[in-house]
Amino acid sequence: MHYHLIGICGTAMASLAGMLQARGHKVTGSDQNVYPPMSTQLEALGIEILNGYKKENADIGADCVVVGNAISRGNPELEEILNRKIRYRSQAEIVKEEFIRGRRSLVVAGTHGKTTTTSIATWMCEVGGLNPSFLVGGVVQNFDASFRVTDGEHFVIEGDEYDTAYFDKKPKFMHYLPEIAIVNNVEFDHADIYRDLQEIKFQFSRLMNLVPGNGRLIVGIDSPVAKEVLDEMSGKLFTTVETFGLSDDAKWQARYIDFSGDTTRFTVFKDGSSWGEFESHLIGEFNVRNCLAVIIAADAWGISKEKIQEALHTFKSVKRRVEVRGEIRGVTVIDDFAHHPTAVEETLKALRMKYDGRRLIAVFEPRSWSSRLAIFQEPYGKAFSYADYVIIAGVYNTSKASELGKVLDTDELVKDIEMQGKPAMSFPDADAIVEHLTPELKAGDVVAIMSNGGFGAIHDKVLDVLKNTP
Repeated sequence: MHYHLIGICGTAMASLAGMLQARGHKVTGSDQNVYPPMSTQLEALGIEILNGYKKENADIGADCVVVGNAISRGNPELEEILNRKIRYRSQAEIVKEEFIRGRRSLVVAGTHGKTTTTSIATWMCEVGGLNPSFLVGGVVQNFDASFRVTDGEHFVIEGDEYDTAYFDKKPKFMHYLPEIAIVNNVEFDHADIYRDLQEIKFQFSRLMNLVPGNGRLIVGIDSPVAKEVLDEMSGKLFTTVETFGLSDDAKWQARYIDFSGDTTRFTVFKDGSSWGEFESHLIGEFNVRNCLAVIIAADAWGISKEKIQEALHTFKSVKRRVEVRGEIRGVTVIDDFAHHPTAVEETLKALRMKYDGRRLIAVFEPRSWSSRLAIFQEPYGKAFSYADYVIIAGVYNTSKASELGKVLDTDELVKDIEMQGKPAMSFPDADAIVEHLTPELKAGDVVAIMSNGGFGAIHDKVLDVLKNTP
């Protein structure tokens, strides 16, 4: 078939384009933001990209048009597709029908940790000999890729709770036919599409209800809201439920966690009995939970404890997840995707444990829809408690965020952090932060830069100044 993707340079859409081509389909696409890295990745695959959304793009002769979730009514190319009644589908629908149906699917969902957990699961299935296909919202360093298509029967996918397309407002994860579903945690997020926590809870309850009788539902009950959703679904689920966490209530528990060495060590207990000892190069309690969830899934798919440990030991993590970008003159610069206040706090807590005794500097850009709004004003005030020094960037695209509600007040946030007895300040953009911060840095400092976007290439700019300053 000939698939044409509108909005092809989005991360998920570009990955889908590569997957479709790998299956032997002809693939073209269009986008108004044609720039690296996705544009070069697509060009390297020989996929034709039309620059801009134009009604004449409908003449390309596609059998099916895939409409990205960033595309809305009024887009001239979409309007022409609708006028001509050309077949169109969402990205999630195509993934379901082309790659998942007929296979065994592991779907990883939750407010935090999806990309890392999906990546661990993908590598564990690979080490376990399952030869999985996968689709992840980040670059899995063990494969140096965000997707792969194989002829194996297992498919591992990140299950996003964000809506699917302008014509399909249910979450993407509702399309992915889970044999096994992991729900790491549930919190309020995505204020641009969900009004409150209750709406998000409802969507996760729908996912739980999708898991078939011969599958597994794996739920992290250290998350109070995930536990609430599970409790509310009591008696309504027709699958095997496995709970996990560090708490005594969980069926699967991680105990005796040791962060003191070069690796994180922990013991897994099942139903109160020791089940196995494991170690990982990942840091933080949140990553212990991520590993624990995958261990349960791997066991359900018949992967041995020896292969589970081999996979954990050789897992190389994911780009932009506590990724050390460089160390110059004794200053360590770390890039992390954290943007929700819980993720910010957990990341800084993990870094405090790993770099004990060193000054921890947190640099945060409010860039996701929810982080730009005042709904998290108070939680952000508490999220930086593990840092020694905090810098807050200006709210990204304030005018656009203000259309959704009251915008985060960075000056107020700085005051809240200062009330905890630590230096905090705000600067409008990456360049201003680099200008202020770099003269302050000294050997031993750890700089944790947190944003879900490019943040003006701030990581490279800090490293360049360190490298070129005598």
